[in-house]
Amino acid sequence: MVSSLTGALVGWPWKYLGNYKYFLLAPWVVHSIYSYITKEAKERDFLYLYIFPLLLWRWIHNQMWSTFARHRTAKGYNLLVEKGLEFEQVVAEEDWDDQIIFTGILAYGFVRYTNLVSDLPWWRLDGAVIIMLTHAGPVEFLYYWIHRAFHHGSLYTTFHAVHHAPAHNEPRTAWTHTFAENLVFFGLLFMAIGAALATRTLSIGSLTMYITYVDYMSGLGHCNFEFVPKRLFIIFPPLKYLCLTPSFHSIHHTKYKTNYSLYMPFYDYVYGTWDESSDSFYEAGITKAEEPPAVLHLTHLTTPESIYHLRLGFSSFSTMPLATKWYLKAMWPINMVCMILTWIYGKIFTVEVNTFKKLKFQTWCIPRYNMHYSVRWQREGINHLIEEAILEADDKGIKVLSLGLLNQSEELNRNGEHYLEKFPKLKVKLVDGSSLAIAVVLNSIPKGTTEVLLSGKLSKIAYAIATSLCHLGIQVVTSSEDQYEKLKAKLAPEYRRNLLLTKQVTQKVWLVGEDLTEKEQRKAVKGTKFIPFSQFPPIEVRKDCFYLNTPAMVAPKSFRNLHSCENWLPRRVISAWRLAGILHALEGWNVHECGDMIFDVDKIWEAALQHGFHPIPAPSSA
Repeated sequence: MVSSLTGALVGWPWKYLGNYKYFLLAPWVVHSIYSYITKEAKERDFLYLYIFPLLLWRWIHNQMWSTFARHRTAKGYNLLVEKGLEFEQVVAEEDWDDQIIFTGILAYGFVRYTNLVSDLPWWRLDGAVIIMLTHAGPVEFLYYWIHRAFHHGSLYTTFHAVHHAPAHNEPRTAWTHTFAENLVFFGLLFMAIGAALATRTLSIGSLTMYITYVDYMSGLGHCNFEFVPKRLFIIFPPLKYLCLTPSFHSIHHTKYKTNYSLYMPFYDYVYGTWDESSDSFYEAGITKAEEPPAVLHLTHLTTPESIYHLRLGFSSFSTMPLATKWYLKAMWPINMVCMILTWIYGKIFTVEVNTFKKLKFQTWCIPRYNMHYSVRWQREGINHLIEEAILEADDKGIKVLSLGLLNQSEELNRNGEHYLEKFPKLKVKLVDGSSLAIAVVLNSIPKGTTEVLLSGKLSKIAYAIATSLCHLGIQVVTSSEDQYEKLKAKLAPEYRRNLLLTKQVTQKVWLVGEDLTEKEQRKAVKGTKFIPFSQFPPIEVRKDCFYLNTPAMVAPKSFRNLHSCENWLPRRVISAWRLAGILHALEGWNVHECGDMIFDVDKIWEAALQHGFHPIPAPSSA
């Protein structure tokens, strides 16, 4: 009986519903709107209608904290704890918004079935003061002692350990608690609201402000960087006892037995649990300078929906490979606004930072989409943005800059050669990753293969792959006369016999590039293996064939802070174009790889394996 009760208090009651949990609020939302519309003006309860916008505001507010925190940690200054955010933590914290659903159900039920909050005024100052004093007194006091209790014995291991499990604090960690802890926490917070309610001074304004204050302070306290301005404490020294900082609460998450206070450290000072390193840790965090990365990867947005997929966006999307969802397409008005704002803003932004073998790697994003790269009059502006990134990287002393996706296209900048011609004295090395992409494709071809079909748009990588295969004695077949002539011109006479032109398609290994059509895929025999050499994956038409990922490799576990999927790739998989820049830095190769240049294919493949990267397992079934 006790174990059953404990189990019920740990997990949320609706956990089995998955994402359908949001429908728990649907009847309440519909009823509140219906009641407001159908009732007479004097009978309408605005607070009942207002609950849903308030819940929505809470969700947006918390999402803003998450985006802000991830952007700041990616930039890498004022960091407090040098630990990475991994997929396991992000997945464990996906239920952070259960507490919003919980408060919504409580609020709807309370307003619907009691008359205690009907006809609330918009604002009352005395009510705001009562809420503030009740929070500073009873709420903070009781929370302090209950929190201390949760750090002892079975209370900690059964309930509170979930909150302390993540190695890396972020705003969503603030709301990662067991159901029992949330019952206690919201019971305490209701004391402040209840005090104003009991004195008939509660207002919609003070209620909204208090809820916003709770979300704000919870997000602030769980940031993994210090940003509370030092001048605030100089102007008003007692503030350090009235307002926690990220560094103050970070100590609690690393030492466990200190700094228990909710939002006001005063109680730790009074009861002797104020950690002696709190002030010095704050100083170290607020003065910590940004450390430039060794490698910079330059990518860009792809589809209009891809902006939600960035690690700065929705974690539930970014932890899964990028895919088109109907509900994202249904948000096209918002998508268009985001696209316009991104285009107007026009500044490169940091989206990710990773560490591996004492080196740091950053990813910057060009605020442009695939469609912009296909428009001729946009290319000059895109090149200007890339040039800005290259020069900034050069000024910061970054060793390698890898060009991702269309930032290295032939039409835009001749695979990066344009920048070497324009800035011949660059210290930063530009890498397009062609050599590793070639190596991945060659090593993806099944052993014993005697012939392959080459299809899709020819590129620098396609020519190199065809040449390598012909040298190895593997026949390269194409059904396009134009492609055949172009490939033939690249081959030495003694290897041209391995290049064939045919209209009969019997090959079970296809090497495919951009512009692979549905019609071409229909010609493939059953069980054909499609191996892309392109940046973008082909649209999968055949259900009876195998589609491999675009050139990429799986990262070792020691590759840290990897918690979002790189576009359409699976978890912990890094594209060959991005990985190539990392390998250049790890190996100290002080050379460019762009334009017509291709680095040693065998050498970079061996380096990748030696550093613990390995090929993506081949699909076992179509």
